Formats: sequence, C-alpha cells, structure tokens
Amino acid sequence: MARDELAIRVEGMGKRFFIGAARRRHDTLRDMLAEAALAPFRRIAGVLRGCDSAASGLSEEIWALRDVSFDVRRGEVVGIIGRNGAGKSTLLKILSRITDPTVGRAFIHGRIGSLLEVGTGFHPELTGAENIFLNGAILGMTRRQIEQQFGRIVEFAEIDRFVDTPVKHYSSGMYTRLAFSVAAHLEPEILIVDEVLAVGDFEFQKKCLGKMHDVADGGRTVLFVSHNMAAVRSLCHSVCVLHQGELVFRGDTEEGIHRYLVESHPEGTTAEVRLKGSDPLNPSMSAARLLADGQVAGRFDMGSSLAFEVDYVSPGPLRHPRLGFVLNAEDGERLLGANNRFLPSVGPDVAATSGTIRCELGVVPLMAGRYTLSLWFGDYGRDHHIVLEALAFEVTERDIWGRGTLPPTGSSRLWWPSRFVITPRVEAGAPPIELRSTGRP
Repeated sequence: MARDELAIRVEGMGKRFFIGAARRRHDTLRDMLAEAALAPFRRIAGVLRGCDSAASGLSEEIWALRDVSFDVRRGEVVGIIGRNGAGKSTLLKILSRITDPTVGRAFIHGRIGSLLEVGTGFHPELTGAENIFLNGAILGMTRRQIEQQFGRIVEFAEIDRFVDTPVKHYSSGMYTRLAFSVAAHLEPEILIVDEVLAVGDFEFQKKCLGKMHDVADGGRTVLFVSHNMAAVRSLCHSVCVLHQGELVFRGDTEEGIHRYLVESHPEGTTAEVRLKGSDPLNPSMSAARLLADGQVAGRFDMGSSLAFEVDYVSPGPLRHPRLGFVLNAEDGERLLGANNRFLPSVGPDVAATSGTIRCELGVVPLMAGRYTLSLWFGDYGRDHHIVLEALAFEVTERDIWGRGTLPPTGSSRLWWPSRFVITPRVEAGAPPIELRSTGRP
C-alpha cells in the first residue's frame, strides 16, 4: 500500500498489564517496618517463581493485546468488534496516544479525534464552550476555524442552555453528546469512536450514526467500536475481529460479523452476575439476575414471562433510584428498552443506601435465539453505572399456537398474536371465516 493511501499502520502491537494482590495496609509503624524488612525476600521468591513483576509487588501479567497488525486506508471506515475484554478499547487508547504499547508500534498519518470513555479529553472545571476551544487547539485548529464550527457543535449536542456551565455538572448523556459533537465537527482526519455512544438516547444515537455517515462520505477515516452489528453493517467497509487480545480476522464486514457471532459468542447464558461500579463514591449496581417463576434462570420457553432484578448500593441515601435496560438480539440489534425514569414504579418513597429493583416484562414475544440485556442505573439527574450485555439468556422453541408445529426459525425476531379475517367472494351472504392466532397454546 502506497504511503499516501495509508491512514493507520499497526505492526506487532502488544499491551501487557500486571494484576495481583492489593497493597498491604499498615496499621502501625511496626507493621510498616516489618513489611520493609520482608520485601527483599519476597522479591527473591518472585524471581525464583519466574515473575518479573515481583519487584513491584505484582504477581500476574495479562496481555490485553498480543501481536496485532493491520492497515487502514485513508477514507476507510473500519469496525472493531469483539466480546467485552477482547482488547478493543485498549487498542483505541494506544492509537489515541492515551497509553503506550508494551511492544510493537503504530504509524498514524493525520489528526485524530477520539471519543472513548465519557469525558476523555475534557477538563471538568472548564465550561462546555471552553472545552470546545481546548479540544480544537489540541487538534491543531486555529481559533477562527473553531469559531466557524462552534454553533454547529452546540446545536448538535443540544446543550445550548448549558454551554457556559462547567462540564463537571453535566450528566453523562450531556457529556457524551458534547464529546461526540466536538470530535465529529472539528474535522479530524481520523475519527475514533468507542461504544460510549450507548450512553446516549436512541434519537441521539441515530443522529450520531448519520453524522458518521457524513464523516465517512467526506473521505475521512473512521474506526468504530460497537456491539450493534446492524450499525457496523450500515457504516463499515471492513472489520477487525478481536478475541482475547488477538486479531482473528481482518476483512469483509459480513464475513467478519459471522466470525464474531460464531467464535466470540459461545452458546451459554449469564443468568446471574456480580457487578461493580468504577467509582466507589457513586451509586452503582452490585448484582443482577434473570428470573422465571421467581427462580434464577437463563433459558425461557417461547411465550414465557420474563423478569429480572438488580441490586444496588449507594454511599449515601438514594431516594429515587432509576433502572433502565436495552434488550438486544445476538447480533446487537436493539429490540426494545425502557426505564422507570418515565414509566411508573411501585415501592415506598424511602431513601436508602441499598435495595433491589425488579422489572417485570410479562410475556415478551421473542422467537427462539440468544439475547442480551444491557443495564443502566442512575437517579433523577445523573447516570451512575452502565453495563453492556450484563445478562444473556436463550429462548427455546415451543408450539406456541398449539397446532402441533414449531414456529419457522429465522423468519423474524418476534412472534406476535395476530388476527386474520378471510372474506371469500363465493356467493352473496356467505359468513366471514375468522382465523385467530392468540399466541397461547
């Protein structure tokens, strides 16, 4: 590939992290002196075990990326797909120069605009307007160039009333809208977008995808990480599939999505899971579980009722806990979503530091297949905790119509109680024949 056609080249990229026991807490001076005396012996023991991290008190190494190599052409839109923990965000952080690789190297030809975690690149004490100019300056734009785009950025982000408010007071949704708007409108030659768009509401996600189409049609390069395969199909010219830190596929979008679904989504369920927020000072979800007839279950027959529960904890009393969910098909297509910020909820109006929220969906008319639930937790004014694909379950085939046959697979995502009325035109006065599908066996 000629140099002038190249936007990104990654060669033998690897990133290693160390994990291990937390630092010991020293309650007294004697404990601290004893720990210092034992440290050399622990280092020797670590060397004998072959652990080169012993000197830092760490015990195990994890390779988030290993020997990753690929090229991206100018103007190409590339999807980066894989399961949670596959190394997608680590790769984008290296390309965005937020962290350095352990081995390998990357060549970047052009200015990069990145949208990774919410608020990356923003200064919390500065206003929205000041952060727009700060990010533009980081991208190497002149003040005049930024001013020409300023109105479009604010209008797209829908924050005109709050543009002069410090961003530390923004909700994560406002943060995300402004961050995406800045990254898309300040004309970087390479735009990097992580799954953080899941924070925004559905209408804003549609706006973002539309804007990324405009960016791509304008000849700029886009790296797009998403679990939504419908969006990947719509936007991307090709994909990279990561699995456990390794690049297992690079090429055609449809072939890559098939590889991801087959290899990266093994059969199975996650009916119950422990959760932990990133900030112990914020309220967060602590556990979630799927329920069938009051029991934890990961498999449901077609036509069964679906419910789930989420436990939450808070450092202070929380009077208005809010829970939302998105139900996705296996390929990431969004099927439905709701939250009790807008829907009525039942329960005493009592502030508490912990509790459980139960969501009863009733009979969800899903065809046989594998589905996931992504969870959102917050209160009236803030988003606190988001977990994508927190729960996974399977719906099994069932003779839902009681006619001795199973529904045809692959025809649709949903089955639906339907009513058909046939009116034959054979002779005058013939009564109509009614065929009804109740959806109940």
